[in-house]
Amino acid sequence: MLKTERLILRAAVQNDLMDLYAIFSDRRAMRYWSTAPHDSPERTQQNLDRLIASAEKQLTYFVIEMDGRAIGTAGMHKEDEVGFLLHPDYWRQGIVTEAMNAIIRHLFETTSHAQLTADADPRNAASIGMLKSLGFTETGRAERTFCINGEWSDSVYFALPRCGSTVAGCDGSEK
Repeated sequence: MLKTERLILRAAVQNDLMDLYAIFSDRRAMRYWSTAPHDSPERTQQNLDRLIASAEKQLTYFVIEMDGRAIGTAGMHKEDEVGFLLHPDYWRQGIVTEAMNAIIRHLFETTSHAQLTADADPRNAASIGMLKSLGFTETGRAERTFCINGEWSDSVYFALPRCGSTVAGCDGSEK
């Protein structure tokens, strides 16, 4: 578990189901996600089961909790790739930036990854801006990488080298 000024970043628990369903079923939140909005809590339960199981090995993907409620998820979800998803009611409040600063520090302290990577839809200006503000730089682009409900989207790829991180030095120490 990690704590920031406003947030608790923790492992997923079964009681998160309906809060997470509220996010994963929201078309605004899922607009640029790699899957369609969830049509039932049972679909969200599948994601929750994976989150709970993965945290038993090593906690690298977190539930974002604010005021006792799960309002999003963020962290490293595969190999060195990070991602984040936030309920639209909490957009534009600096929450993902606050969470990701703590998570990036944690990941560079607890893993041996030389870099962290991210993949975003090029139409998602908010996420791209947030990644750049965290120090990520664009490394490439690809067309037609995801097809959700018959609509293709492209990808823009980013990387944050351990030495380029604003929260960890090349030797892993804080700057």
